[in-house]
Amino acid sequence: MKRSGKMPVKEQFIRGVGVLGEDGINKLNNAKVIIFGVGGVGGFCAEALCRAGVGHIDIVDGDVVSVSNLNRQIIALNSTVGKSKVEVLRERLLDINPECKVSAHKLFYLPENADSIDLSRYDYIVDAVDTVSAKLEIICRAKALDIPIISAMGAGNKLDPTRFEVADIYKTSVCPLSRIIRRELKARGVKSLKVVYSKEEPRQSMGIDAESGKPIPSSLAFVPSVMGLIMAGEVIKDITGVK
Repeated sequence: MKRSGKMPVKEQFIRGVGVLGEDGINKLNNAKVIIFGVGGVGGFCAEALCRAGVGHIDIVDGDVVSVSNLNRQIIALNSTVGKSKVEVLRERLLDINPECKVSAHKLFYLPENADSIDLSRYDYIVDAVDTVSAKLEIICRAKALDIPIISAMGAGNKLDPTRFEVADIYKTSVCPLSRIIRRELKARGVKSLKVVYSKEEPRQSMGIDAESGKPIPSSLAFVPSVMGLIMAGEVIKDITGVK
């Protein structure tokens, strides 16, 4: 499977040629993607991108694996509890594809430290963080640089993964987080944003944080994972141009 001037497709990615073509696989091999947040959504997204053949993946998250992550996060094992999420994921991705260039940034990305990462180096940006201020910073910087971005909306307190949809933020409904982001982006003059969101009404959270007294978002393995995989699919289709 070799064309003149093209690198042969590695055996590892042969199964993707039928749907993406050799050119598509080569585009992925040469692509640089950064993922903000590698928890229940971002972790699955990162792994899917790596398995598809994305050649350069940067991952950003300042958290460590906790026991409460075991029910849904792909990097969460008893053996990884207490370890840096990005370091655990980096090791996992390199075990999948040792030739992938994976950079781990142990950082809680916020407006005050946003200059520490140069977003202009990337072909695609994935926003899978929870904090509204961080999401807005990532989105606005991506738009200013004209770099493709996809953002995760609310996945917590949901039970039905079949309700996820890909849409522009201004065509979303029901999702409380989408409503907030939509309002804030309108105020900032951002006219469009590709998102994955759910039309399922969020359920009432039953857990309460012992320290803050605030409700703890509930989540199960089969909901955020699906969101992450949908996001990966959109990234892959956009980079390769295959629809």
